[in-house]
Amino acid sequence: MSGKPKLDLRFIYAQVFAGDRSMSLPQISEFTVRRYANAKSFQRGEAYFEAGAVITITQRGQQLQAEVEGNERLPYRVSLNFDDKTITSAKCTCAYNLDGWCKHIVATMLVSTRQPEIIEQRPTLEQLLDRLDHVQTQRLVQELVAEQPQLVDVIDQHVSWMTNPVAKPISTQPGRQVTVNLASFRGQVKQILREAVRYFEEGYEEDPITEDLFSLVQTALEFSQQGESNNAIAILEAITSTCAENWDEVSEYGADNDEIAWELNLAWCEVILSSELTSAEKVDVQVSLEAWQDEWNADFTMSLDALRQGWDNPHLLRVLQGDIAEMGVWEREVPNYADDLAQIRLKILERQERYQEYLYLAQAEGQTQEYLTMLGRLGRVEEALAAAEMQMSSTEEAFALAKTLAEQGSLPEALDIAQVGFKLPGNCRYELGIWTSDLAEAVGNPEISLLALKEAFQVKPCFVDYQKMAELAGENWENVKTDLLRIIQSCKTWGIESAKVDVFLYEGLIEDAIATVSELSSYHSALIHRVMEAAISHKPDWVITNARRRAEKIMDEGKAEYYGEAVQWLKKVRAAYIQSGRQADWSKYREKLIEIHARKRKLMGMFKERGME
Repeated sequence: MSGKPKLDLRFIYAQVFAGDRSMSLPQISEFTVRRYANAKSFQRGEAYFEAGAVITITQRGQQLQAEVEGNERLPYRVSLNFDDKTITSAKCTCAYNLDGWCKHIVATMLVSTRQPEIIEQRPTLEQLLDRLDHVQTQRLVQELVAEQPQLVDVIDQHVSWMTNPVAKPISTQPGRQVTVNLASFRGQVKQILREAVRYFEEGYEEDPITEDLFSLVQTALEFSQQGESNNAIAILEAITSTCAENWDEVSEYGADNDEIAWELNLAWCEVILSSELTSAEKVDVQVSLEAWQDEWNADFTMSLDALRQGWDNPHLLRVLQGDIAEMGVWEREVPNYADDLAQIRLKILERQERYQEYLYLAQAEGQTQEYLTMLGRLGRVEEALAAAEMQMSSTEEAFALAKTLAEQGSLPEALDIAQVGFKLPGNCRYELGIWTSDLAEAVGNPEISLLALKEAFQVKPCFVDYQKMAELAGENWENVKTDLLRIIQSCKTWGIESAKVDVFLYEGLIEDAIATVSELSSYHSALIHRVMEAAISHKPDWVITNARRRAEKIMDEGKAEYYGEAVQWLKKVRAAYIQSGRQADWSKYREKLIEIHARKRKLMGMFKERGME
């Protein structure tokens, strides 16, 4: 058989997006780290790394844990989980909630990429426990509970699950059997609220409640997904009632219940629609939800609607049979939570493998992304493409369908859909551009790869992407570069100052770099110093004027804690004077500073220590 071998597109896709499976710690490049973090977080994370802020970093199996010094008294704790392909989750105890990874996660990742040899290898929990016999294990647990008494409730709960004791009825329905320790759940909620009060009283402003309560709610959903609806309902009842009864403890400190009440609302909907409730049980749940609404000032309207509709609502039944009306499953006005409720129903239908009903409901409720991706997952690619042509209206929908098609091995179709996505409105154009570029390059289409990366660059300029486009453009780089420089010079997006400086300095465009940082606050001092170092020989007067202004502001205001920064600015002033052959002017300026600030002993001491002669 002659000619080119057949291209295994599934294999290519798996290789592009999988990585090296032989490493216990996946090889994550700085290119990837930059993409997971915005420019400012990467810049500050790199500064943290260089300052040695990552004070401990440990690997236990497939988890990295680090402590990173920051603005609080105690270090922030970073936890990274990974598999044999990539990072699967990244968490930090700081309050950062913006785009991508925080600076503490970035600093930790930079240690793993630049200094992997300093990562301390420690045994996993399983390996540690294997070293102990029965008596030693009991003693360990007892000592831990002595140090942290609240752990006994968690242990109680898990022992109940593991040993499966005689079932106990919950309060709402004597006939319904449960196998979990509800007192333990109530105790955990109370402990979370008590800890929150202590946290608030110590002056912390971050929310110490929501994440811990979310974890308990997730436990109920896991029971529901395993078909144990009795346990799920009982757990939700314990959490919701305890929150309602005890919320006054934290509301005095300004804590509101919006987030946790909404998560409980979603969870109640899913559990209700996953359960086969009798008429009496439905009444019990309804009475409880309405009581909690009043007592806790929460909104469980969506859960109550789910309870009333169930799966037997005539309008819903018609939709599930393919009779799709303009109002979908709603008889009159469509509520503002209709999309959320539809998502929950779709989740349940998928779990039950009722795929055709899933498609009917998604179509009726305007869940276009779910409709298109399910067609793709079912292998009905032609239908998905035809429906996309008529219904697809956002970048997000195109991105989701493209990824689904790629996972199914339909890479040419995935590339076509992705390119259509660039013409639609949406908020994931950068992510779509990066993904499409990587896929196009993998299948040997550098032209599409370049165009896709350029789309991403227009949204969020990045120096790494700039360099990659130079590689993809080849002989046409000069024309491409002109377009990219025009994009970055006119871009006003917040947080891209670092990317601008990287590109401008790389291309020797000192004036553009100066214009980028001239009016930035000293919050960006590391970036400004970089530009000053590059500009000293080209624009020494700008360095002198800008650095003097920043240093004098600190010294004139007597901000002793920032005197170190003032001296750093003055070093740039001195270097610029000397570079331009004006040593005498520097000496004259220095003497004037000493005369004005002679009584500031800390500042004068720094002048001597840091060689400001």
